[in-house]
Amino acid sequence: MVTDEVVISRAITESYVKELLDAMELDVAIVGAGPSGMAAAYYLAKEGLRTAIFEKKLSVGGGIWGGGMMFNKIVVQAEGKEILDEFGISTSAYQEGYYVASAVELASTLCSLAIKAGARIFNLLSVEDVVIREGDRVSGLVLNWSPVSLANLHIDPLALSSKLVIDATGHDCEICHLVTEKVGGKLRTATGKIIGEKSMWAEIGEREITENTREVYPGLIVAGMAASAVFGSPRMGPIFGGMLLSGKKAAQVAMELLKQG
Repeated sequence: MVTDEVVISRAITESYVKELLDAMELDVAIVGAGPSGMAAAYYLAKEGLRTAIFEKKLSVGGGIWGGGMMFNKIVVQAEGKEILDEFGISTSAYQEGYYVASAVELASTLCSLAIKAGARIFNLLSVEDVVIREGDRVSGLVLNWSPVSLANLHIDPLALSSKLVIDATGHDCEICHLVTEKVGGKLRTATGKIIGEKSMWAEIGEREITENTREVYPGLIVAGMAASAVFGSPRMGPIFGGMLLSGKKAAQVAMELLKQG
């Protein structure tokens, strides 16, 4: 007789493996489940594209949860508020042009909307390499469980293919580092390398983050704070409108590239 515990275990294992198998061939693979990554996933999945996010941590949301210095509030300006309004997230006016929102509501709502739009989110999975094909083009990811690296275990990874990859890994711009350091790839920056994030200047950082959201290497789009770090823009602190706009633009860039084939 099959016990309840076995039924439960089979349900979890079978459903997870099925989702992972379905994610082995994607239109867009997003690395990092912060604000820009989840926003990009929402807009892509909403258009019917096969989209999945891979997050190395247990929880999604990136830097949203802590707001500013563990005060769980975030600030957006007018353009960012338009996205929050679209997502149904409450805001309150602080002064002209600045609006306050709950960091907790933003993180949880972004996650829910991305999943309901059809995106898959896999947490506790780390990207340890990229797949390069078709003349130095990023064509997939090499994955392993995050606890494997934490425990320093020698466990070989598995790979998936994706027509495009979005690096939304935040300040560390992990996928761009893999491309430059492991592959020797030259990025579409002034130096061909990762320039590095500059000191905080919210006004400039907010403006430049969307400008820097683009295809930085064949098959690789950079978004969010990863875009700021790669192109050498200032950090912005707990103002999140630019992050959401960057995620939306990353989705638009991806859709245009997919149309081009």
